[in-house]
Amino acid sequence: MADPSQLDAHILEDVADALIYSDRSGTIMRWNRASTALFGFSADEALGQNLDLIIPEHLRAAHWKGFEAALASGTMKLAGRPTLTRALHKSGRKLYIEMTFALVRDGAGAVQGSVAMARDVTERVERERERAAKAAQNS
Repeated sequence: MADPSQLDAHILEDVADALIYSDRSGTIMRWNRASTALFGFSADEALGQNLDLIIPEHLRAAHWKGFEAALASGTMKLAGRPTLTRALHKSGRKLYIEMTFALVRDGAGAVQGSVAMARDVTERVERERERAAKAAQNS
């Protein structure tokens, strides 16, 4: 049987969605292959950086307010529910992404950080906006 920690590492690296783990300070500590594909930053470029790397400037204050509140309370308003938001690609292009979040705890239950899973939904959102605009023109 494979070493469970090695198996866990392979699963996290190979899932189709971007997986980003940050510690309590918001420093990126885990960045899988799908994160590189989605955001354009290699693991070497992202690891050790602040989450602001991928958060558009106009959303940072709200993000950090929610992040700090979740760490302080031990609960997340959006826990397990996907949310649509914006993110930054390395190129500067803004993406629409759908994310889910969870707090990560140690064996004693203390919050160690936060994990997010993300997928690019830019094309879907843009198609929906085009449809809505056409429908508005035709009514």
